[in-house]
Parts: sequence; C-alpha cells; structure tokens
Amino acid sequence: MGEFAGSGYRRPPRLVYRFDGQVIQLPDLLYETAKALERHQGEAVKSGNSRDLLDRVAQEVTRATGRTFSAEHVAFVLDRKLAPLGITTRSDGTLAGFTKAAHPFLGLRHRTAVVSEKGSWFLAGLFAWLFQPVLVLLIVSAFLAAEIWLFSTHNASYAMIAVMSDPSGVLVMLGLALASAAFHEIGHAAACRYGGVRPGVMGCGLYLVWPAFYTDVTNSYRLDRIGRLRTVLGGVYFNSLFILGLIALYLADPSPVVLAAIMLVNLEMLQQLLPTLRFDGYYIISDLVGIPDLFKYIGPILRRNILRRPPEERLKALKRWPQVVVTVWVLAVLPALALQLGLIAFRIPQMAVAAWNTAHRLFTDATASSTPVLSTAAACVQILFLLLSLAGILLMLWYLGNAVVQLIRKRFSRRADLAEVSRHGSP
Repeated sequence: MGEFAGSGYRRPPRLVYRFDGQVIQLPDLLYETAKALERHQGEAVKSGNSRDLLDRVAQEVTRATGRTFSAEHVAFVLDRKLAPLGITTRSDGTLAGFTKAAHPFLGLRHRTAVVSEKGSWFLAGLFAWLFQPVLVLLIVSAFLAAEIWLFSTHNASYAMIAVMSDPSGVLVMLGLALASAAFHEIGHAAACRYGGVRPGVMGCGLYLVWPAFYTDVTNSYRLDRIGRLRTVLGGVYFNSLFILGLIALYLADPSPVVLAAIMLVNLEMLQQLLPTLRFDGYYIISDLVGIPDLFKYIGPILRRNILRRPPEERLKALKRWPQVVVTVWVLAVLPALALQLGLIAFRIPQMAVAAWNTAHRLFTDATASSTPVLSTAAACVQILFLLLSLAGILLMLWYLGNAVVQLIRKRFSRRADLAEVSRHGSP
C-alpha cells in the first residue's frame, strides 16, 4: 500500500494489505522484500523455478536498499519475518502459522457483507461527484441554513412526542432513520472512490449489541491525510444531504413524522461525531494525527503522565505534536467516559425498572388499540431498543472490567516473574 502518508510517526511506516483485510506496518527492508516478491512472483510461477525468484528478489532489494542481498538472505527474511506475519509463504512455498491481530477494543463484531466490492464501487460511482469542493461548500451551507431555520421556527421535540404515540408514525420514523444510516455508509464509499481508491464490501454487524452498518474503507490508508478525513466525514456529509431531502419533503407536506425523523437523524450525526467510542469522531482524530489505533496508547500515556514513568518506545516513535494530541485525547476522554459509565452503572437498577414499566405500558396500550397488529409491531420495536440499550451498557461495563482485570493480572504476573528471578538469579 506504500508509505503511510501524513503519519504521526517519526519514521513513517510502509503498509501491506494482508489477504484477510488486516493492514500491517513494515520496516523498509521487509516492505521492499514483499514488494519485490509480488512483482516477480508471476514470472516465477511461469518458469517453475523458485531459486530464480529468490535471486530476482535479492537483486531488486539490493538496488532499493543499497545493501547487498543474496537469495539466502531473502529466504531468511521470508521464513523468519514475512511468513510468520501471514504476508507470504516460506521460501519453500509452504504456509506458516500466524496469529491474527486481536479484535480492536470496542470495535464492530460479527460482520456480514451484504454488498460486494463491485456493488459498493457502483454505488460509490453514483454519488462520488458530490464531493467536488464547490458542491460541498454549497450543500453544507444550505444544510446549516435549513437547520437553523427549521429548529428556530418548529418544535421538533413536540413532534417526536406526538409520533411516539402513533404506531405507524414510529415505524415510518425508524424506517427513515435506517435509510439515513445506510446512506451514511454510501457516503464513506463515495468519498473513498472520489479519492481514487476502491471501497470494500458494505454490510452490517454488531457494535456491542446494537445493529450497525459498515463500509470497508481500508484502502483509504493509501490516501493522504485530507483524503482519509474526506472518507471519514463522507458519512455525516451524506446524512446532511438526507436531511435536506427530508426538509424538502416537510415543506411539501408538514408531517410531524418527517420532523421527528429529521431530529432523529440529527441525533445520529451527533453520535457519529463523538470521539469516545469507535465512531466517526474517533477516526477523525485518528486521521488528523496519523495514528491508526489511539486506544493502544492509553496505557503508555497513563504510565507516563500518572505514574511518572519514562516514555515507552511506542510513545517515542511518535512525533511531538501527535503525542500532545493523543495525550489530550486520553486525559480528556478517559475520565469523561469513566464518569459517564459510573453514573450509568449506578442507575442501572432504576433504568431496568423504568424499562420494565415502559414495556408493560407499551404492550397494554397496543392490545387496547384499534389497530392491535400495527400497535404491537411498533411496541415490539420500541421494547427491542430499550433492551438493546440496557444490554449494550452491561456489555460495555463487562468489556472494560475485563480489560482492567487482565491489566492487573499482567501486572502481578510480571512482578512475580521479577521476584522469582531476583531469588534464583537470572537464567
């Protein structure tokens, strides 16, 4: 994939896209070896001579690095470095076992692709032209003006309350919000294509317990910082387009359902811009500083700033200003997240009681309604969201608690190992 452009590292890494979708950072020598192997592998397959392949790779790596390499050196790099990472086979063509990267903390799980790469490429092509700078400026200006007018002259909260008592209105509002979430993902794909790289599959998965759409935009790592930011912001940009369409619909037919849907999509956008969890706001900060995974730096930053320990190698590898930004992010987001989760954990019993009472009321109202089938369907949808919210909170507390326990275990295990060495001497 080339050098990580606009990275926050003192020495920008080279990126390789592994067959399973994992992006791996490599030092120069390993990257040049993998690149030379990819270039000459087709010729070696035709000739059937693996030794010739190793010689060709050695010659190219020698030219690229200015250091002398032989076929034996290349075989060593393949067998000991690249094959264990799952990037290549061994020099004899056999596969090496490799460990997949751990699932990202608080990341999307249980993904299922719905739209293929060809399909997402086609959908992205329909809308990529909307990212022309003049159009972006006009659309964002129109969105801000329309939002200011709408919320200063209409009571969206009252419309939301009115819709929640109407079963058909609830289903239509949630349907529009779902369509906006799907259009959000098309925005990511279209921004990726506008930047000149191919978006991956589109599908759905679970974020903790909540259903969520996703678009594989791993190829955006091939872009510079501006291109990556455009890809991340493409989602909320398309949400603003969707809202403009809803406002036009509302002007033609002033329905409280449409007004409530506009408010709900606005809440979706605000949620996406939160920098705490792995929403778009988190990736905006990540792309600004040029560091793919900010959560990896929570431990090193806390050890340096709270425990006053010397900076670890992981922190030393970062440039000065990314270190400052990530430190501010950790020291601001972590206490806010802990306080928020603490308050939620304290109120879980009250929330459970309130959810039970709400569910009971919804079912009672649904059975007494003149349209019991529609009312029951709307009640089931609302109860499902109540249950998912409670389950999501409990699961997040479980993940965080488990992470803390694992951290403590590693800490005590390391101390026990050091104590054992000090008693018996170094091996």
